[in-house]
Amino acid sequence: MAEQAHYEELVRQFSAFGAVKREMNRMMPADCHSGSAAVLTLLSRHGDMRMSRLAELLSVDMSVTSRHVAHLAEREWIERSPDPADKRSRILRLTPAGREQLDELFRRSTQLLAERLNDWSDDEVDRLAELMARLRDSFGDSRTVPRPASPALEQTTRTPAST
Repeated sequence: MAEQAHYEELVRQFSAFGAVKREMNRMMPADCHSGSAAVLTLLSRHGDMRMSRLAELLSVDMSVTSRHVAHLAEREWIERSPDPADKRSRILRLTPAGREQLDELFRRSTQLLAERLNDWSDDEVDRLAELMARLRDSFGDSRTVPRPASPALEQTTRTPAST
């Protein structure tokens, strides 16, 4: 297990990573903010789904999900159709125009990363992707399964009153 100082440095780097995310968001089309991109990506990855499932995958409230869905439906990037199993529910589906928009977002993101990482070797880029995937996997699917706090975390978060 790494020393505490290594984790503290990771916390600092995660904070600084916000600048990378902001720059990636700035290169998106004006009518496709990061929430829209997330919805398009999830529909592409997981296929047709109910709005409740989308909200779960986004880890946001249904009201936020509804706003994202309305925005995308207005642009005809997704369609909402009645759920055959429950007519009160809607099934969300990526449209061909939505697929084109998502392809454009990936093209822009890929181009930006290629520009910013042009002095990195292929091995370094591969290693970064591998480590990011491993980090994500270490956190598991925090949306659906509560994870118990580790003993080290419990020790650092205890107050004198709780010991």
